[in-house]
Amino acid sequence: MAKIKIGLFGFGVVGQGIYQVIRKAKNANAKIVRICVRNPDKPRAVEVDRALLTTSADEILDDPNVNLVVEVIDDAEASYDIVKRALIRGIPVVSGNKAMLAHHLPELIEIQQSRHVALLYDASSCGSIPVIRNLEEYYDNDLLLEVKGILNGSSNYILSRVFDHQESYAAALKQAQELGFAESDPSFDIEGYDSLFKLVIITVHALGVYVAPERIFTYGISTIHEADIRYAREKGVKIKLVAQVVKVGEDSFTLFVMPEFVTPDKYIYSVDDEYNGVVIRGECYDRQFMFGKGAGSLPTASSILSDIMARLHDYRYEYKKRNYLRTPDYTTDITLKIYVRYRTTDVRSILRFERIHEQYTSDESNYLIGSISLAELIEKRQQLSGNDVFVANIPIFFLGSDR
Repeated sequence: MAKIKIGLFGFGVVGQGIYQVIRKAKNANAKIVRICVRNPDKPRAVEVDRALLTTSADEILDDPNVNLVVEVIDDAEASYDIVKRALIRGIPVVSGNKAMLAHHLPELIEIQQSRHVALLYDASSCGSIPVIRNLEEYYDNDLLLEVKGILNGSSNYILSRVFDHQESYAAALKQAQELGFAESDPSFDIEGYDSLFKLVIITVHALGVYVAPERIFTYGISTIHEADIRYAREKGVKIKLVAQVVKVGEDSFTLFVMPEFVTPDKYIYSVDDEYNGVVIRGECYDRQFMFGKGAGSLPTASSILSDIMARLHDYRYEYKKRNYLRTPDYTTDITLKIYVRYRTTDVRSILRFERIHEQYTSDESNYLIGSISLAELIEKRQQLSGNDVFVANIPIFFLGSDR
């Protein structure tokens, strides 16, 4: 069995985790031979031979000894350039960059197929949870109905502190930043984009269809208010940031990311702190639940190690549903039931509700619950971005089938 010689791009938190787990794994049969970094002199928690470090991507891509590129940098455009160049040269790649993959996956799939080279990226979607591999191998049929879950650990940590520890949103966000679960600019996580990019990738393997991120309704938790938290507690539910792709007909599906009122009988109700949880539902197997740490140095590194080990056996994604099954069409012509809390923004004049089920008015804030088309939400997304507005999903799919 030939030894895998890795050219590693990125030596931050995840890159250092990869270095550690490869050294710990006795059967990995892999070795990091070069590491591309921006600043070789930067202090790092993990000691490494400086002779391994380079600032030149070409030194790795032109090195005939490198037979696998592992890319874990935080710049999506630089990531795209490295991955594309490596694949074109016939070098297989393992990547963890969800933003890059979500925007460029169709092109990268074509390059893989034309160059007969592999790109693996299980770590991009849920850290240590092997969602992609399971969708690709175990759920490689047309019986899958839904993939739904908590895909972002930072936002989930914040909401867990709010609902399980009665902390304010602001205090929970600050604590998440202090612990390193959220960045100093947390918008990527709390606005739902991290979950969105993961959902785009998951959908390719769940249903065989690519939907560009800008076509998907995405709404985060940054404008959550004490009134929303109080409402949820009164109803005996929690608010979670949930990503969902679901078949809504024989030949159609939809997907979106938004806060959701989650009842205690749902699996994801008990997914707390920085953990992720994914429910996979099918026609004949009901629900499967996957749970684990969705981010962090060693959990993500362990997922990347799994992809590295898969390359020992020449594993690659076959994209079976794209190639062998009739794929469904993406639709936004569906009706959702939503909760909208607002104060001064004239939500009633912005949104065309098909039906209003409940409404409440007070000096502090107002809310209404109504049925509305997903297409309408996408069209009016920017008008719902004010700080005095919060939108949450009230689930309507598969009601009564979880008991």
